[in-house]
Amino acid sequence: MLDIKFIRENRDIVEKAIRDKKTEPIDLDKVIQLYEERKALRTKLDEVNAARNKAAKEQNHADGKRLKEEAGEFEIKLPNLEKELVTLVSKIPNVPSADTPVGDESVNKIIRTWGEPKKFPFEPKAHWDLGKDLDIIDSEKAAEVSGARFAYLKGDLALMQFALIGLAFKTLGDVETLSSIAADAGTSVTITPFVPVVPPVLMRTAVMNRMARLHPMDERYVFEKDDLVLVGSAEHTIGPLHMDEILEEKRLPIRYVGYSTAFRREAGAAGKDTRGILRQHQFEKIELETFVVPEKSMEEQNFIVAIQEHLMQSLKLPYQVVLKSTGDQGAPNHRGIDIETWMPGQNTYRETHTSDLMTSYQSRRLNTRVRRTDGKVENVHMNDATVFAIGRTLIAVMENNQQKDGSIVIPTCLQGYMGKDVIK
Repeated sequence: MLDIKFIRENRDIVEKAIRDKKTEPIDLDKVIQLYEERKALRTKLDEVNAARNKAAKEQNHADGKRLKEEAGEFEIKLPNLEKELVTLVSKIPNVPSADTPVGDESVNKIIRTWGEPKKFPFEPKAHWDLGKDLDIIDSEKAAEVSGARFAYLKGDLALMQFALIGLAFKTLGDVETLSSIAADAGTSVTITPFVPVVPPVLMRTAVMNRMARLHPMDERYVFEKDDLVLVGSAEHTIGPLHMDEILEEKRLPIRYVGYSTAFRREAGAAGKDTRGILRQHQFEKIELETFVVPEKSMEEQNFIVAIQEHLMQSLKLPYQVVLKSTGDQGAPNHRGIDIETWMPGQNTYRETHTSDLMTSYQSRRLNTRVRRTDGKVENVHMNDATVFAIGRTLIAVMENNQQKDGSIVIPTCLQGYMGKDVIK
């Protein structure tokens, strides 16, 4: 959520953000009017309460009774006015960064690439064929048990999932490795290890709304009886870890790495990516969530992307880093960066990672603030990002490391976790 003062003072910028992100039109005149009304009502309420205190001291019971009734009327009006204002302001998207391309995903900008797509001396298979031939993916039986867009991961592919988890948590907890990544990327962030978290996968709808992730509702699995919703990513329940808190500046940066199952209806993907495990209703992800002072948030995102690249280079998977356009990033995003990994079985790059800089958009909704060393209190800035979307990473490993005989060579960095070097 944007600061109402920023909206009033930078109306042109906000209107452009609404247009560029193609969100629903917002009546900014109404927003400003409601803000002014709320401000005036708060002033009147303060004045009445001051007069009540004076009347009480002077034992003026008649004035005290009258002022109490007047204050009561204001106290009824104020929450309704507040609710109407917050409802409107919460629909306004974050302002994109200056370097964000304006347009739909066709204008996404490739920042850099790493690795060359392998030229196979045979026709490479897609992961769904590899998985079936090696009996490590079973979508047919999962469809009988759970329906479309579910799968069983079996045998060595299940072990590889846990190997990826081990690699991620080891890397993110190693200060020496993180220092090396930061130095290679030319960032000067403060190096602290990421705190491991296994978060809840159910959360209150109101809290997910404060995370600005409840909508679109048709993508969520909602349990109305319990007022709970299944998370679509681990950061949904990691982000509120410091909800309604004031953090001391010396504690920042605070960094978390979380692992969880995630759930999405994929309501808008009918007929799209129906084979294999690329687009599932249930999948596993390792996610980052960080809290930093505002002036460090862009550098923090660059550090996070460097971590993502380090892990992909460890797996020796060719990829491209993409700066997302206004039409391709979410409403809460200030800046979005994707990593797209080469999938030879599909002969294309597919998104495997995202990194979202939210600035203070989420923290203002969550009321997560920092007390600076000079005593000033302001909203922290938040970043979230994918470490591994595990299903998609497994696809990339399978397709890029397949052999003519149908076996799959296990990346060197995972072999110690799996106790073998090939799936066959």
